[in-house]
Amino acid sequence: MNKDGVNTTIQAGSGDQPDREEVDETTPLLSQGVRVSGGASFVSSIFNLMNAIMGSGILGLAYAMANTGILGFSVLLLLVSSLAAYSIHLLLTLCDQTGLNSYEGLGEKAFNRAGRVVVACTIIIQNIGAMSSYMFILKSELPATIRSFLRTESSEVWYQDGVILLVLVTVLVVLPLALLPKIGFLGYTSSLSFFFMLFFTVVVVVKKWSIPCPLPVNSTLSLQSSNSSSSDCTARLFVLSSKSAYAIPTMAFSFLCHTAVLPIYCELHRPTKRRMQNVANVGISLSFLVYLVSALFGYLTFYAQVNSELLLGYDAYLPRDVLVTTVRLVILLAVLLTVPLIHFPARKALLMMFRGEREFSWLSHCLSTLFLLVIVVLLAVYVPDIRNVFGVVGSTTSTCLLFVYPGLFYLHISSGDIRSCSSVAAGALVVFGVFVGLLSLCIIVISWAQSF
Repeated sequence: MNKDGVNTTIQAGSGDQPDREEVDETTPLLSQGVRVSGGASFVSSIFNLMNAIMGSGILGLAYAMANTGILGFSVLLLLVSSLAAYSIHLLLTLCDQTGLNSYEGLGEKAFNRAGRVVVACTIIIQNIGAMSSYMFILKSELPATIRSFLRTESSEVWYQDGVILLVLVTVLVVLPLALLPKIGFLGYTSSLSFFFMLFFTVVVVVKKWSIPCPLPVNSTLSLQSSNSSSSDCTARLFVLSSKSAYAIPTMAFSFLCHTAVLPIYCELHRPTKRRMQNVANVGISLSFLVYLVSALFGYLTFYAQVNSELLLGYDAYLPRDVLVTTVRLVILLAVLLTVPLIHFPARKALLMMFRGEREFSWLSHCLSTLFLLVIVVLLAVYVPDIRNVFGVVGSTTSTCLLFVYPGLFYLHISSGDIRSCSSVAAGALVVFGVFVGLLSLCIIVISWAQSF
């Protein structure tokens, strides 16, 4: 293991290494012939993975349920989470077969240097887009949250300036956490982020009984018409409309954690394939549960009138509610603590592109960290609507990392029969990923066309 805490390539078949079966289940991952000691615990690795999975996307799942129905949403969410777990299984299987333990290394093994560069660029673009989107949310929402707590409408003071607040939280919180050399250190902040999401879910459940249905008429609300009736308070099991197409991309992006899987695997205490698969299964299962409960009770609160960003509905009917305001702050903190975790694989991919497998250097580590954060902050500050800018990028890079690349790499690297069940499943994963990516891209293009 190098000083950056990320294992470099395992030379499979070297004389001082155990055979593949031993490495698979019982022997800690080796790097350069040195046994890994210490490492991140099983629990902290689960928290890190869940922090990589769960983000602001949780706010849009109730809207997805409203457009697919309770049973339709549940089936689709189970399908996407199962496919996410299976694609992680493919990545871990390839790590075991090849002795490689990086996403970029698997890309090089499958498609030579071009594959390595494409994977690294995909990770960098995807993670810069995700970090910039989260920073944009902080810049936009943090001043409003502070105003709600202070119960003031004044925007003349410095702490009501979104740009100043963004720079402050970047320097005081994101930068110190992003400079940590090992992803395992982020287990503590990741556990906080998970409990923040859990608190959000509990409040959504509790507030279901605070808002009556039919919804009261609110002249300031643009989300629902004044003729709301009891017919709007019926939960639907299946819904099929043009808006239903938004559901699968939303769910797919909500389970994207694959850029962080292998770094977490490298730092896991006793990092075996089975142990890491258990981490992935537990992390995805808990995320699935939190997603399902929050979406269900958010939908049962507003039914067909649910907003695409769930908290906006509570703002309309429960203005200046202390608990709702606290939840908004908690979500912002969870988003803030997710940024360093997303930053880690982006920096790793950047260093791998320009430095290869050279010895760890604090100078390169710090410069690459600052470089990425400066780009992220500049994008968040100067791009007027960053979610649209990175919508196209996200619809392509996210599905590639989540579905397409694991399936393609398995088909190219695995020596098994192309007609075997595992190869057919990997091919189906690629097809599904291409379908979701094209669907997401079409939705974004259509929404842009309709806005003009």
